[in-house]
Amino acid sequence: MREAVVIDTNVFISALLKADTPPREVIKHGLLGNIQPLMGNALFSEYRDLMKREHIFRNCPLSKAERSDFFDDFMSICKWINIYYLWRPNLKDEADNHLIELALAGNASCIITGNVKDFKDAELTFFQLNIVTPKTFIEERTP
Repeated sequence: MREAVVIDTNVFISALLKADTPPREVIKHGLLGNIQPLMGNALFSEYRDLMKREHIFRNCPLSKAERSDFFDDFMSICKWINIYYLWRPNLKDEADNHLIELALAGNASCIITGNVKDFKDAELTFFQLNIVTPKTFIEERTP
């Protein structure tokens, strides 16, 4: 069974903007079937919203059509998770609470994010859930 993970939007956007980086490797692991990215309503909405912000992609080497295809390919391999409860870990950035809820509902091993510090000092902690950077995630899986 593949390892279930939650991939924060900042990892996906970084993967679009720059090749040969840990975020791109994380997405590649998903596309190759090595990991199982999880998706929920709130995270999907966040992804979709960010994909519409053209100013983010000013220096992106991919065209709008290529970014759209990349997004569609990524979404096609994500496992949709329904969340029926609200664990309010009360993170500094309330908008990140949904990532923990998704990870718990989907039994994810970790949340992969470029903003690890945003997940520290939550009121509720879940010791079985790791919060890791793309670089750490890749280094831990590379022999």
